[in-house]
Order: sequence, then structure tokens, then C-alpha cells
Amino acid sequence: MLNPLAITSLANPLAIVIAGIATLTVVLVGSLKGTEWEPTTDISDTVLERRASAVPETDFPEPSNRAIGGGGGGGAIPAGGEGDGGELEDGSTASSGPGDIPEDEVEYFEVEFVKQGETIELSNDQPILEQGEDQGWDLPYACRQGQCVSCAGRIGDGPSEDYVEHDNQQMLEEAELDDGYTLTCVAYPRDSFSLETGEAP
Repeated sequence: MLNPLAITSLANPLAIVIAGIATLTVVLVGSLKGTEWEPTTDISDTVLERRASAVPETDFPEPSNRAIGGGGGGGAIPAGGEGDGGELEDGSTASSGPGDIPEDEVEYFEVEFVKQGETIELSNDQPILEQGEDQGWDLPYACRQGQCVSCAGRIGDGPSEDYVEHDNQQMLEEAELDDGYTLTCVAYPRDSFSLETGEAP
């Protein structure tokens, strides 16, 4: 007659072996078969195209901001949209900003850029910032439209409006203009002067 303890001691290792084989079989079959999961389709390009088509086209330049490490181009948008003069009641056209000067009336003024250590001739039909960049100088700017003070400079010779004409600057107050501050992106020379770039009120 078999001892019940002997049967129990034989059954346990046998059960463990059978359970192990069953587990390995399930894992093996599962790994061969896979989960049949498929990733969803990437629709990010489609969403971007739909959003882009919903935004109307503009003539505004892409934003750029050297003041915080950006860079690049884009120029100021002249007052009056594309720079075309508006038509008056009598059929003549009016200039749309201080840079709209006929070629035969363009004047040149000596402007000392103090920090750059040079004096150059600037024309009265282009903003100071653009003409400084034409010299190869990396002058500070952000909006290029007179709506921030990143391009600000200071004219040490007196009130800035005695020496430059601003085209739609919106940031400097009368007292700051009297102290000689100017926004070089929208300032057109009207006399000779000394300028410290990168000086904000």
C-alpha cells in the first residue's frame, strides 16, 4: 500500500513541472502571435495643413527678435501698407511716411555711431537701423515697427525730434523724446548728430 505522504511528495514536483511547461507554452505562443496592436496613423501633418489653410495670408514679415536670441530678416512695414501713397480728392497722391522722399530731394547727414566708433553719412529716406545694418553692424532690434524699445538709442545732442523724424513710433513718451531717445527702426535722419545704440529709457 502506498504511503499518502509519498504520493503528495511526488505530486508537488510533477505539478510544478506541468505548470511551468504550461506557462512557457502560453508565453511562447503569445510572443509568436503578438498582440496584433497597430499604432495609430500620424495625423500631425494633416492637422498642421488644415490649420494653415484656415489662417488668411498677410503681408506681415515673420517675427524676429535678436533681443532674445532670434535673428533674421523682415523689414518694417511702411505706414500705409505697401508704401504706396494714398490718393487725395484732387487726384494727386500723398506720401505715406518720412521715407517717401523723391530721389532728387534725398539729403545726407553725418551721424556718429558712438559705440561703433565710426561716423557715416545717412540718407533721410531710410531708417537709421537699416543703414547701420548696411554697414555690417549687428544692431539690436525686435519688431522693426516702432512698437517696442529693443532698437532704442540715445541722441546725446538734445531732443531726438530735433534730429530725426519718427514714422509711427508708439513706445516713447514726450519726456523720453526730449531726453534724446529714439527708435532706430523707424527714425529717419533730418540733421547730423551723435547716436548711442542699445540705449533704452
